[in-house]
Amino acid sequence: MSLKFACFVTGTDTGVGKTLISSALLHGLSQAGLKTVGMKPLAAGAEMRDGGLDNDDVAALEGASSLSVPRELVVPYLLREPAAPHIAAALEHTAIDPQRLLTAYAQIAAQAEAVVVEGVGGFRVPLTDDFDTADLAKKLQLDVILVVGLRLGCLNHALLTAEAIAARGLRLAGWVANQIDPAMPHQQDNIDALRSRLSAPLLGIVPYMAQASAAVAAQYIDFHWTGVVPTEFSL
Repeated sequence: MSLKFACFVTGTDTGVGKTLISSALLHGLSQAGLKTVGMKPLAAGAEMRDGGLDNDDVAALEGASSLSVPRELVVPYLLREPAAPHIAAALEHTAIDPQRLLTAYAQIAAQAEAVVVEGVGGFRVPLTDDFDTADLAKKLQLDVILVVGLRLGCLNHALLTAEAIAARGLRLAGWVANQIDPAMPHQQDNIDALRSRLSAPLLGIVPYMAQASAAVAAQYIDFHWTGVVPTEFSL
């Protein structure tokens, strides 16, 4: 299999819709005919279901992927405690090995045509004492997609995250505005402020959904920027 597209999805904070946008990207790329895999290198907050550990984010990515790969590649570290990964790992006496994450990605990339890697929380979440999600993105050398959760404070968070991405020598390929707070005032003004300040293009504005749907969210995202989706493609 020849990898044609891959990206790293980060967010302005936790709870801003990274999984929804990652799943939407996978859905659209799958509908365009690509063999897709979503990866969540680390997931915290796993629960026992049907005799095994499961996590909603991981399940969503798997459900939106068109190619099935072993769960241990999709999520090399599945942790129980809903906390920052280094804290959750310590509680389980687990040492997070960055090389394990890189190896899992390499094995996925060897099988898929498109890979979407979803980060954890914001861009600089600690994974070990000296390795965070920004380090992971740099090791993977992937273009970054920034999910901006539209709520009070998002301007500062988005601009600081963009600076952090650039500081790692990575390319911010685009950003998605996700309307997570339907009551937020001046949403369009905030979007306009970011459009004038971020060098990367706005890839879509995803409306608030009481029930998240990757298929619906995908309809609000431009896929032509990926370079692997025909210009005539539409969902």
